[in-house]
Amino acid sequence: MKLQTILSIAFALLVGLLGGYILFGGADEHAHTVLSADEQARQTTEHTTWTCSMHPQIQRDEPGDCPICGMDLIPLAAGSSSDPTVLTMTEAAVALARVRTTEVGASSPLSAGAGLGERNLQLTGRLALNQTTATVQSVNYPGRLERLLVTYPGEEVRAGQQIATIYSPELVVAQEELLEAGKLAALSPELLTAARNKLRNFKISEEQIAEVERSGEVITNFPVYAERRGTVLEVRARVGDYVMAGGSLYTLTNLSQLWALFDAYEGDLAQVRVGDRVSFTVASLPERTYTARVAFIDPLVDPQTRTASIRAEVDNRSGRLKPQMFIRGSIAPSAGARSLRQSSADEALAVPKSAVLWTGERSVVYVEVPDAAVPTYQFREVTVGPAAGNTYPVLSGLTAGERVVTNGTFQLDAAAQLNNQFSMMNRDVIVRGRESEEVTALVLPNYRDEAPAAFREQLAAVAAAYLPLKDRLVASQTASPDILQDLRTAISAVDMSLVDGAAHRYWMEQSDALTTHLGGVAGAESVTEQRVQFGFLSQALINTLTAFGATDTLYVQHCPMAFDGAGGNWLSDELPIRNPFYGDAMLTCGSTIDTLSK
Repeated sequence: MKLQTILSIAFALLVGLLGGYILFGGADEHAHTVLSADEQARQTTEHTTWTCSMHPQIQRDEPGDCPICGMDLIPLAAGSSSDPTVLTMTEAAVALARVRTTEVGASSPLSAGAGLGERNLQLTGRLALNQTTATVQSVNYPGRLERLLVTYPGEEVRAGQQIATIYSPELVVAQEELLEAGKLAALSPELLTAARNKLRNFKISEEQIAEVERSGEVITNFPVYAERRGTVLEVRARVGDYVMAGGSLYTLTNLSQLWALFDAYEGDLAQVRVGDRVSFTVASLPERTYTARVAFIDPLVDPQTRTASIRAEVDNRSGRLKPQMFIRGSIAPSAGARSLRQSSADEALAVPKSAVLWTGERSVVYVEVPDAAVPTYQFREVTVGPAAGNTYPVLSGLTAGERVVTNGTFQLDAAAQLNNQFSMMNRDVIVRGRESEEVTALVLPNYRDEAPAAFREQLAAVAAAYLPLKDRLVASQTASPDILQDLRTAISAVDMSLVDGAAHRYWMEQSDALTTHLGGVAGAESVTEQRVQFGFLSQALINTLTAFGATDTLYVQHCPMAFDGAGGNWLSDELPIRNPFYGDAMLTCGSTIDTLSK
């Protein structure tokens, strides 16, 4: 009985120990497994880089919010390259930038056999007075001006219209002689003829001579009539002035005929012939295209701008065109020039203009890296030929079948710059991952040592005139004519002779871009349209100050949302963000990406 009891107790203890092992031993093992998973997750988090899909330059060691836009940070995909020319982005960032690519080769417009009309030479220029129609309205006898009936430039004058009255002692004496000769006509008809001829020599009309003879009275304040029709350019005399015989009263011109003057670089002159058809547009009438024929090519090249003037005569009987209007023209080359141009262009690959970023004398594109696990793009310098319609022929740097970025290019470039990689704007790129951090070659040219202080001060005046334009757009107001004129004056006041060689040519390129897009701002009717041209103008000014150096501290600021996600830059003299592309809608959207200082 005791043995049975002892066995029962032992069995119970054994069952209890086994149950405890199963319950508590298993729980401990499970707990160990859970802790290992947490530890693994923690370790994984520690090795994950978190970035913003909108601002890929933001990289953090832990999740959180983007300090620029407030969006949630997302894990940065593995596989980023240490090559400073290769940019890796997230899928979300690529989608927001609306990146689009185009294959180089058979699908390019030139290779596909684009028409010759798309290969026209693109030029900019201005409308000017037709110098052959300028005339001077003068008087043929001396005297004192008693009255001027046309008093300001721009006034229209008709042929035969009275424009002034004049008191001329010589003319008074000539009329008195006529009246006396008339009394003696029966005795001495030759005397009457001589008196009449004297008045004719003063260019007095037969009707006026007959009126003096009929009335028998001397006209003291003699009327002066316009000899031809025209528009007054200059009033050259005032009431009370004593003018000599042959003295001028007005300068007139005929605005029904204007000149279209285009500036062609010497490399483009071989493609143009007298008689070539030219079409052009003006900012005030973007829907209208005007046509003319090349009438004259300047035989001399300007030694400073390295351009020659191409002139076409324009019919302006409608009066809608005005002298000094900015124009964009397209010249269809003559058969001989076209064949030479076509033979060289057809042998080259071509890329759309939107794919090419200009960095002074260099041109660059972003090439999609094939078979990459994440979106990857390579910064690459290329050599392109003269523009052919909406494309550039590629002479070197690309091969058929590669895909270049044609939309979102500027956004990629901004991300590359902020990631300390090769970009259009980066001057000094540090290559990470090397034992000694070395500085690579400059992307934008560096002419700071070649630009004298006077030249930089003139560029500073351009920047100072630019800032009020930026402030108007921040306030979502169109730019006033005074602000645009001040900026135009500052640009034209830059003395290009202060720099020479490559620096001179670079300033000419940027000056042309500044003038072109300033004209675009002036011709735009809405704030939205002005902001588009302002973006291009700002980039040209940033390029200029980066290359030549700034005298005052300026901040290069970037909005990633501008232009449908393509992004845009501007200059500011204040560090706080005040976005000119959106104004109050997104006033503080953006970041400072560079500082320009002395």
